[in-house]
Amino acid sequence: MRAWKIVGAVLILSVMPLRAKAQASSIDQVVDRIVTQEKAEMQMLRQYSPLVETYIQMMRPDPKLGPVPAGDRYFLGKAQLANGVDLEAFAADGGGVRHKLSGISGVFTVEFLPRGFLQMIYLDTNGFDQQNYRFDYVRREFLGDVRCFVFDVTPMVNAGKGRFMGRIWVEDQGYHIVRFNGAYNGASRTDFYFHFDSWRVLAGPQQWLPAYVYSEEGEVKYAMTRKLTFKSQTRLWGYNVGRSRQEQELSKILVESDRPVKDQAEAANDYSPLQAQRTWDLQAEDNVVDRMENLGLLAPRGEIDKVLETVVNNLEVTNNLNIDPEVRCRVLTTSTLESFTINHTIVVSRGLIDVLPDEASLATLLARELGHIVLAHHIDTQYAFFDRMLFDEKDTFRHFGFRRTPEEEQAAAQKGAELLQNSPYKDQLAAAKLFIQALQDRVKDVPNLISPHLGDRVPNNWSVSLPANAARTPGTQGALPQPQSSSPATNGADNKVLAALPLGGRIKMDPWNDELTMLKAKPVSIIAEREKMPFEVTPFVIYLSREQSHSTQATPAGATESSANIGDPVNSATDPK
Repeated sequence: MRAWKIVGAVLILSVMPLRAKAQASSIDQVVDRIVTQEKAEMQMLRQYSPLVETYIQMMRPDPKLGPVPAGDRYFLGKAQLANGVDLEAFAADGGGVRHKLSGISGVFTVEFLPRGFLQMIYLDTNGFDQQNYRFDYVRREFLGDVRCFVFDVTPMVNAGKGRFMGRIWVEDQGYHIVRFNGAYNGASRTDFYFHFDSWRVLAGPQQWLPAYVYSEEGEVKYAMTRKLTFKSQTRLWGYNVGRSRQEQELSKILVESDRPVKDQAEAANDYSPLQAQRTWDLQAEDNVVDRMENLGLLAPRGEIDKVLETVVNNLEVTNNLNIDPEVRCRVLTTSTLESFTINHTIVVSRGLIDVLPDEASLATLLARELGHIVLAHHIDTQYAFFDRMLFDEKDTFRHFGFRRTPEEEQAAAQKGAELLQNSPYKDQLAAAKLFIQALQDRVKDVPNLISPHLGDRVPNNWSVSLPANAARTPGTQGALPQPQSSSPATNGADNKVLAALPLGGRIKMDPWNDELTMLKAKPVSIIAEREKMPFEVTPFVIYLSREQSHSTQATPAGATESSANIGDPVNSATDPK
């Protein structure tokens, strides 16, 4: 009997190494599939030229609020992924230098290079494999609806500088890397590799595209005694800019019927001079709007436009306005805080909608823009000639400009005040006052965020529109959902009142077709003053899903080089290595 026990133990011990070997082999197979898929991802990205926006906030400590903005940098451009980490900046109006992400600070200059932040969409452009990296399996984890394998990734000793070191999340169906969090190794006293958290989202069948990158550093030392603390957001969109709309329009073309075409109208339909002028103005308006949408600077029409138009309609109806052509609303896709009118089209930036605290504040802004329309403040009708639309996209901000004269701005403000006084928002404007006060308090800390591309700076004198006894009515329903805290704004005394939301507080954007939708986040109570974070950059936490509302065209090509660093003998950024 004892002999049988010994034989059984021997058999068990002999099987254990086989199981361990099979498990190790299984992990190796998973890693091989991950590496193969990532190489295919690099090739696939070469076919795209998305828009890239990087916004950086320098931070300083505040005893009550924690880290708060103390200066900012901004970049908007178009990536040429076929050429590696290559960017073409949108030239700033008036010879501005915001696209350099630079600023002067005393004797020393810190210059952030946009290419360094774009590099963060890549794990490793040359040698992401088991020869250069060690892969340690951690666990399985859900990112939204997507179940992922989680691996810790560390470069081998002799793998060289600039290798990724951190954690990756790999969806478990196609083995695509959908998130990676860490930094590139090999930093020195003059060259820094910033920490980052990079996300990809599903754009089509088995096609995950880079969309969001968050970066943060605390007290990086430079220039001997200086410290660099910042937070940044990089967004990519417009992968299919212009193409999806053209394909949809082409598919709607109908074959002419066999019936004869009726060439004559039954009644006279000639245009009066006033109608002809309005038609010409509308042609100029449509030309500009279509061109900006094809460039990826205007989101296609969607649910956010309907929200804005609902508020405008409330203003029109209560003021007995009958405007022809009808007022339309569109959303500028950038984070900068700005609004303007293109004849009868009101344009509000995504960033501005993000930070507005409530619907009444939105109504205050839209009333001012509606004032321009009521007062017939038109754009240059030369845009009605289509050849005016044929310009290099990097010169968009120099070619287009919708700024108003001080006289027009003052007149529109007065008209907007009149419209608000007759509107359903007239007793709900306290939050708008708090928003303007918060904007005035931060104006020196976030100058690039409030510097417009195309229109006028968000006015800080909305108070002309607000009655002195304005108070917000609790429980008012409207088009714009309430933010995290729904406490009424009573004289600004409630420490849970939100004067302004952080960036990204309301809207999410599909990076493939630029469609905008409202965030569906649950309300969160504010516990402490420092949790308000008005106008601030915050991390991305994306609810990933395998569902998609659009399809993509297949395929191939991709390869690149570089990483993010900062510093040289004079402490300015150098090209990514």
